[in-house]
Amino acid sequence: MFQTRFHGRGGQGVVSAAEMLSVAAFHEGKHAQAFPSFGSERMGAPVVSYCRISDEEIRLRDPIDEADAIVIQDPTLLLMPGLFDGLLPESYVLINSGRSVIDLGLGELLRKLPSCHILTIPATEIARKHIGRPLPNAAMLGGLAAMTSILDLKSVTAAIAEAFPGRIGEANVAAAQESFDTTQAIIRECQNLNERERIAC
Repeated sequence: MFQTRFHGRGGQGVVSAAEMLSVAAFHEGKHAQAFPSFGSERMGAPVVSYCRISDEEIRLRDPIDEADAIVIQDPTLLLMPGLFDGLLPESYVLINSGRSVIDLGLGELLRKLPSCHILTIPATEIARKHIGRPLPNAAMLGGLAAMTSILDLKSVTAAIAEAFPGRIGEANVAAAQESFDTTQAIIRECQNLNERERIAC
């Protein structure tokens, strides 16, 4: 089972991100569930949503404590207590930011996780470019697909297109595609850097 926890603020599409990820899983014949957890629905309030993906029926219904992936749609939440609780030794962390992991002050976390398992992508900038609004959820899903390979990008974009029909859907799909490509390029750069460091040793 692959468990993802989404963190963001009200109005950023945190809940719909988990829902679209679950629909993408359904497209691949997998079992999935998505549900939110928040204390307030007001715009800008912290919101958490969850998505589980499995090849077998999912019987769990509780919030995700130990996450295979944590997606942070708003970098202002990085100082929030407990944000990184439940990380596993092989977990992935994807952060919506134009700044590097080091610049965000996450060097300690970077050392704890495997190489290339914590990345930042400028999802809000990508969303503004394609959608015209700072709604990063589709772009974050594209990055997550590239980072984890848990689902094929075609399944993710199909789920996005279903959630946002017409031109809005096309724009969100384009944002997901650019984010996917950007994340793949970052991963290649990260892997090349690691290889150079290994050779130097």
